[in-house]
Amino acid sequence: VQLFHRLAAERALVTAYLAPGNQSFLTLILGLTPEDGAVLLDGSSAEAINRQVERAERVTCITQLEGVRVQFSLEHPARTGTDASPMFGTPLPTEVLRLQRRDFYRLSTPVTQTVVCTIPLGANHGGRGRVDMRILDISAGGVAVAVPPSGIHLEPGMSFAGCQLKLPDSEPIPAQLTVRNLFRLVTRNGIAMLRAGCQFSELPAHAESVIQRYIMKNERLRSARERGRL
Repeated sequence: VQLFHRLAAERALVTAYLAPGNQSFLTLILGLTPEDGAVLLDGSSAEAINRQVERAERVTCITQLEGVRVQFSLEHPARTGTDASPMFGTPLPTEVLRLQRRDFYRLSTPVTQTVVCTIPLGANHGGRGRVDMRILDISAGGVAVAVPPSGIHLEPGMSFAGCQLKLPDSEPIPAQLTVRNLFRLVTRNGIAMLRAGCQFSELPAHAESVIQRYIMKNERLRSARERGRL
């Protein structure tokens, strides 16, 4: 409730993706109903989009608050307000993804690199053995990986020994990973994917310095590109 009050007060711009379908539009969280039981979402200036919102089963909303990404899904929006000022009411979401600041600096892996973590799934996954999952971001404390769309079941608390991080220009790093959270993300091009946030349970003594060198190298390259030196 507090988070939605802040989003409304800050008038944080929200990108809303409608499901089913691939329509998206920019909107605002207008606030909550007096009983704090429903979220009020601003309508679109285009009536055609408002009609699609009325038919939507789910609206996935992505925004930022003080530089922190916030994502949540609103179910079955119901139209309210006037024709001149349309809005939509939905129940409060049951969960919110908020990527808060952490103890370790986290690097989003460059889209030009394929950085993977090999995870042994064990007998619970039909003998699929070891699976490569793309690393979405990495820090000295853990990684977030993109879970393949089918055939793999993960839950918070699951641990996997014998994993390997495969970073460019370094030997594979053995690690034990523990799943801490799972969340369905929508990428900038509207593709839905499952993100698994995993914590390192065990790392060799040298591994943290290898990870930090990889992060620093990519940060230097990013900074150089922003300054036009690459």
